[in-house]
Amino acid sequence: MTDLPVLYSFRRCPYAMRARMALLISETPVRLREVVLRAKPEEMIIASPKATVPVLVLPDGQVIDESLAIMRWALERNDPQGWLQGSAAESELIAEADGPFKQALDRYKYPTRYDNVDPLEHRAAGLAFLEKLDGLIQTSGQLLGAKPTLADHAIFPFVRQFANNDRGWFDALPLPALQKWLGDHLASALFTTTMQKYSQWKRGNEEPVFALEVAA
Repeated sequence: MTDLPVLYSFRRCPYAMRARMALLISETPVRLREVVLRAKPEEMIIASPKATVPVLVLPDGQVIDESLAIMRWALERNDPQGWLQGSAAESELIAEADGPFKQALDRYKYPTRYDNVDPLEHRAAGLAFLEKLDGLIQTSGQLLGAKPTLADHAIFPFVRQFANNDRGWFDALPLPALQKWLGDHLASALFTTTMQKYSQWKRGNEEPVFALEVAA
C-alpha cells in the first residue's frame, strides 16, 4: 500500500470532490488523508506550501496540487467512461465556472468576507451562468453531449454548493433540465462513494485506501 499516491482532501470542498471523482472513475486507488482546514497537517503544507486541498503526492515525490490537474492526470492514465472526450468548448466552460461563476458563488455564499458586497447581486450573476447550463443540458442531456464528460464532473460540485445556499429558492427556479441534471449526479453511485466520511488524519494514523472496489 505504501506505493500508492497520497491524497490530502477535505470532504466538503468542491475542488476536492471533483478530484476524488476522477480518481475513483479512473480506478486510481490512493491513500486518503482527510484534512481539517483549521488544523492542516504539516506534511501537506511541506508538499504544497499554498496549503489548499486537494493535494496529490505521487510515490516518486511529484506533487499535483490543482484539482483539474489531478483529474487530467488520473484520466490520462485510465479513462473508461470517456470523460476526456468532450468537445473543444469544454475548457472554456470549465474556465467560466472556475472564474466568474465561482467569484459570484463566493460573494453570494460568504458576503461578509468581502467589502461592500450585495449577495443578491452576485446571486443574479451566478443565475445567469446556471441559465446557460440549463440551455446546454436541454439540448444534449449533459453539458456537452449525451454522456457526462470532464466538464459535468468538474462543474456540478459548484452548482451543488450554489443550490444549497438557498435550496428553496433554487428549487423554485424555472431550470428543470439543470435541476434534474444536478439531482442525477448527486444520486449517482460515484458521488455517493466520493462523499464517504473519514476521520481527520494525523501522523501515525491509518490511511484508508480510497477506491471504488474498496468502497464496494
